[in-house]
Amino acid sequence: MYAILDIETTGGKYNEEGITEIAIHKYDGHKVVDQFISLVNPEKDIQPFVVNLTGINNKMLRTAPKFHEVAKRIIEITEDAVLVAHNAQFDYRILRTEFRRLGYNYERKTICTVDLSKILIPEATSHSLGKLVRSLGIPVSDRHRANGDALATLKLFKLLLTKDSDKTILKGVVREETMGELSPTQLEIVENMPSGTGVYYMHNKDGDIIFLGKSTNIKKRVNTHFTKDGQRARRIQKATKKVTYEITGSQLIAQLKEHEELRRNKPRFNQLHTIKINAKSRLNGSLPEGHELHRKSVLIIDKGREIGEKSAILIKEGEYKGLGYYDLNHQINNIPILESIITPMESNEHTTKIIISYLEKKKGIKIIELEE
Repeated sequence: MYAILDIETTGGKYNEEGITEIAIHKYDGHKVVDQFISLVNPEKDIQPFVVNLTGINNKMLRTAPKFHEVAKRIIEITEDAVLVAHNAQFDYRILRTEFRRLGYNYERKTICTVDLSKILIPEATSHSLGKLVRSLGIPVSDRHRANGDALATLKLFKLLLTKDSDKTILKGVVREETMGELSPTQLEIVENMPSGTGVYYMHNKDGDIIFLGKSTNIKKRVNTHFTKDGQRARRIQKATKKVTYEITGSQLIAQLKEHEELRRNKPRFNQLHTIKINAKSRLNGSLPEGHELHRKSVLIIDKGREIGEKSAILIKEGEYKGLGYYDLNHQINNIPILESIITPMESNEHTTKIIISYLEKKKGIKIIELEE
């Protein structure tokens, strides 16, 4: 569970700032399940440059609740969650300072989207929130207001989760949770799984991924793992302490992500795929001669994870380059933005076979030719 956070302050001397506005969106990795947005009376004047930047002035805050009046709500909505913020060190310091003034020691794990974006989007010319989301084609309104920046950070974090093929974020968060022996029953684990298409991850007590797979019905597939007989199945059942998942919407994305993440994570209970390739085709990661997409640069458009979103598979000069999601057409019509939102993937015999097989089975898939 994540708490996507943004705070606006009065400005002023270090550790003497006061909070003027706060926005928190509790995100379970798939959807927002709770939110809290409020102006806050800092009981001190706002610096003039901050008024110009945010539009928040002293008059607006006179009737706003004071921090001690919203403190309990902040504790509740961030409980059992990792705080996620752009420049998390700043927001977390401000929160801890405010709680310290109340005599309360506020502690949470944090994730900084500045640090993550430097790792996962190293090619960005700037990792400041405004410039970064603009370069990714992510719409943002009410810039420098808590809710506007929190929503932009949420959209950025969703993109970073998709780009994290090594599952560093996911494994780290699971590892930090108190796992012990299996606390929820296997029935409860299955109950929390969605019935949609995606990839699922079975973790041991240390948070490591011990098995991953794809399915068009994750709930049904995970249930099968827990009801199967056999020595290997029982070992998986005994070792599994938590199951997480990623909805992909598209079956093609699920297949490609499963292949890439098996290669990167090498879960102990997954068996290596045997790739059967027609010897005549001599596939080397590029679509073969005679195929409609041979040496072409196109986007294969398929279902997204939610209404209004689409998935995109990038093929460049006949070679698979990666995948991503978009909800605005200008994100795929602008090549620099397109390449920023696409998660790079390795092209090989297996990915070529996956794509060819999918296009043969799924007639009528939308394909957009890209201008060179």
